Amino acid sequence: MLALRLVAITIVTSSIAGCSKKVTPQQCDAIVEHYAELVVHDTKKDASAEEIKAEKERETKEAKSDDAFRNCTSEIEPADYDCAMNASSADALEKCLE
Repeated sequence: MLALRLVAITIVTSSIAGCSKKVTPQQCDAIVEHYAELVVHDTKKDASAEEIKAEKERETKEAKSDDAFRNCTSEIEPADYDCAMNASSADALEKCLE
C-alpha cells in the first residue's frame, strides 16, 4: 500500500523525464527501503528493528511487483534520489519525487 504511493509519485515524474542521468536499480531499492523505514517511524515511533525489517521487505516486494516501480531507473534523477535519501519523513521523501 505504501509503496503504491511511491509508485504513484514515480508515475508523475515520468512525464517530466528528460535525457539526464537516472538512478540505478540499487538506488531505487534504497528509496523504497528508506521510505518503508520512514513510514514505520512516522506511524510507530517505538518500532523494533524486526518491525522495520518486515516493513522494508513487504514494501520492497510490493513495489517490485508494480510496473511503475520497474521504470524507476528511467524516471528518477540523482538529485531526486539524494533528496529522498536525506528525507526525515515519508511526506518529505514523497515531495522529493514530485
